[in-house]
Amino acid sequence: MHNGYQQMPGQMAMPDHQCYYHCQGHDYNLRDHGPEPFVTNIHADAMQNNAFRRSLWTGEYLQVTLMNLMPGECIGLEMHPNVDQFLRVEHGEGLVQMGAKKDEMNYMCHVFEDCAIVIPAGTWHNLTNTGCMPLKLYSIYAPPNHPFGTVHQTKADAMAAEGDY
Repeated sequence: MHNGYQQMPGQMAMPDHQCYYHCQGHDYNLRDHGPEPFVTNIHADAMQNNAFRRSLWTGEYLQVTLMNLMPGECIGLEMHPNVDQFLRVEHGEGLVQMGAKKDEMNYMCHVFEDCAIVIPAGTWHNLTNTGCMPLKLYSIYAPPNHPFGTVHQTKADAMAAEGDY
């Protein structure tokens, strides 16, 4: 390393201070960093987030959001007709329900830390916090599902901004 730059053989010199700062979990400026290149400690970001939903990065084809569900709270029954979704639980536990129809949620699974949930476009789904502490997770949407810079402090805020789930 020389003057804040780290160079690997065959690579251009790149500044490493910004990446190191984010990766070490010291930057809790939880805002939408898209569409710029961005490296962060997603676990630390998810743990720091106390908003129901907060966009962390929004690009043209993909979006990363952080979510915080209080005990007993759920995302709300929803379906994205043209959006695939990936959820990863960072802390807590819950029950995920999915199905082809709103009234046929026949796929149910208990989820906990480190579980990944893949929701194909057109699938009805819900996630409920069944634990006694906040359920912290992040979600990846492809393509983006929320406007750039979205922050919903509560589920009520999300419902008011985006309609009934």
